[in-house]
Amino acid sequence: IFPDLPVTSKPTEVRMGKGKGSVDYWACKVKPGRVMFEIDGVNETVAREALRLAAMKLPIKTRTVVREDW
Repeated sequence: IFPDLPVTSKPTEVRMGKGKGSVDYWACKVKPGRVMFEIDGVNETVAREALRLAAMKLPIKTRTVVREDW
């Protein structure tokens, strides 16, 4: 996942027109089912806690999936 979508905005109290505003921040679109994070080499309880804390920072619903074939 890489933020390659520029989001622009114009300053407040500026009239319409005169071109597009400057880049305010960069974003990316995340579709359902997309793997966002993979963790390897740590204890499963530590990894679950790290992913739980990361999920609380995101504005979307997330789910932790454990791969059992390793």
